[in-house]
Amino acid sequence: MTSKPRQGATVRDAVSKLSLALSLSFLRVSKPLLPACLAALALAPLHVSAASKPAASYSNAVATAWLKLDILAIQQTPGQSPPAASRTLAYLGLGLYEAVVNGMPKHRTLAGQLNELESLPPVQPNETLHWPTVANATLAALSRMLLPNAPPDWKNRMDKLERDMPLLYPEDFSPDDRSAEVIIRSETYGKLMAMALMTWARTDGGHDPSGALRTRIDNTYVGESGPGAWVQTPPQFARPLLPNWGNNRRFVPGDAAACPLPGPPPYSEAPDSEFFKQASEVFQVAKQTPEQQRQIALYWSDDPGKTPTPSGHWAFVLTDLLRGGKHDLAFAAEASARMTLSMSDAFVATWQAKYRYNLIRPVTYVQLALDSNWVPDMLETPPFPEYPSGHSVQSGAAALVLGRLFGEDTVFVDRFHNDRGWGPRTFKNFKAASDEAAISRMYGGIHFRAAIEDGLAQGRCVGEKVMALQFLHK
Repeated sequence: MTSKPRQGATVRDAVSKLSLALSLSFLRVSKPLLPACLAALALAPLHVSAASKPAASYSNAVATAWLKLDILAIQQTPGQSPPAASRTLAYLGLGLYEAVVNGMPKHRTLAGQLNELESLPPVQPNETLHWPTVANATLAALSRMLLPNAPPDWKNRMDKLERDMPLLYPEDFSPDDRSAEVIIRSETYGKLMAMALMTWARTDGGHDPSGALRTRIDNTYVGESGPGAWVQTPPQFARPLLPNWGNNRRFVPGDAAACPLPGPPPYSEAPDSEFFKQASEVFQVAKQTPEQQRQIALYWSDDPGKTPTPSGHWAFVLTDLLRGGKHDLAFAAEASARMTLSMSDAFVATWQAKYRYNLIRPVTYVQLALDSNWVPDMLETPPFPEYPSGHSVQSGAAALVLGRLFGEDTVFVDRFHNDRGWGPRTFKNFKAASDEAAISRMYGGIHFRAAIEDGLAQGRCVGEKVMALQFLHK
């Protein structure tokens, strides 16, 4: 009569101590800690009462609530430039997927498929887990670790969301599915998953993007000089942003040759040259932009600090699609992983190409060859080389993935800028939105046509590579 209470108490004691140890370790994760944690979890006597329900039994609420909060937190967190924000979102998307993949019978982990990710914490045989609880714990831990310098009020919001999730979405947190032991076990597994992914993330080259070490390294960068080479641009003449980001580890194996670029037209200031024609186009379009095109340029600008960046814009679109379509947790996890991985890899590919081609910006060329006083009046030229367009590459990648997941001809409403009075806007499909996001950079006077068109093509190629990952068992 007393054996079950003693066993339950043993589980709670053992796993609670482990959970506490993990919580204290979140901000300083070390590789030697993980094997010990995994061993402790494996040796703890587990009381199994019933089989876990599949992840598809639950709504997308946990996924979309965390994605929405993290998108807004990115806007307020120092150092979350567009490349860094795409990386943050990618680890969150991957973390969500790996947290619940063992509750998706037809799906498989991405460990063994992604670069240098050999394994992740396993689920013990016959172990009962509650997948929304696992996902909540994983996303809470990853949010804190990926955004360690978020303002204090945002850290408090993270704590509150994790704590209040069962109250906010009681239909996904039924007491029938969540005994005390299942809660502790699920939270512990979710934290283990976050720690394992964060240990791997720290080795990708993009960790702490605004830290002292990164700043020292980036400050030593000196680009090539000469005709057509990028130089710092008005009005701030800022140093180049993250010049080594293109050396980061990508998620999907392969190198730049997998999604090649044709390169910009040969540099020339001759009036009959292709380069001069493309520069003249930017100059004329930006100088005489109709009101509709001005609105498009501002709508897709997605400046860091003022908005959650371009990746945050597309992630917001995803959350709306998931909520509007009432998709389940399993679908939300796969969709989040696919789209965010594609955007992060798109930014690494873009940054590698930008600093390889090191191409002059329109404002510099126009001042040299067309109008010495011209400066784009809508958008400030960002501090890095021109070719290809980052907006184009990451939008092309995101749109391709969304089209494959939700349908190529899906009409959707973008509410991302509703709070700024710029929406909602309806698009006939995802490609149309990505094409508009791309051309908006010409309307704003900061990109040539080649960077836009070639960038879209490269982004779609990156999206194809992510779609080729084996999410399903063969």
